[in-house]
Amino acid sequence: QVQLVESGGGLVQPGGSLRLSCAASGSIFNNMGWYREAPGKQRELVASTTASGSTDYADSVKGRFTISRDNAKNTLYLQMNSLKSEDTAVYYCNADRWGPSRRYIYWGQGTQVTVSS
Repeated sequence: QVQLVESGGGLVQPGGSLRLSCAASGSIFNNMGWYREAPGKQRELVASTTASGSTDYADSVKGRFTISRDNAKNTLYLQMNSLKSEDTAVYYCNADRWGPSRRYIYWGQGTQVTVSS
């Protein structure tokens, strides 16, 4: 059974840092990423990484966030620095894999990040 379990969210002051983790189990994944969903807004891609280590970031987080993965531990990370109030959202871990004839997409349950003084 595939599971993605996020951790590391919380309340932080503007300018602070948080590190999110996503422990994946049940499969070997191809692409993995972090999405976020703020109240009243659509879920958006924050950062993604391929199995080979290529990364991509939303313009709003470039230079502040860093995505990384430890394939040995099957764990995805998101280091978030210089946090802003607009980073407040529920952050979701996402992963995909290819089966014989289709792509499977998985989501974690989400972890709340609140940036406020």
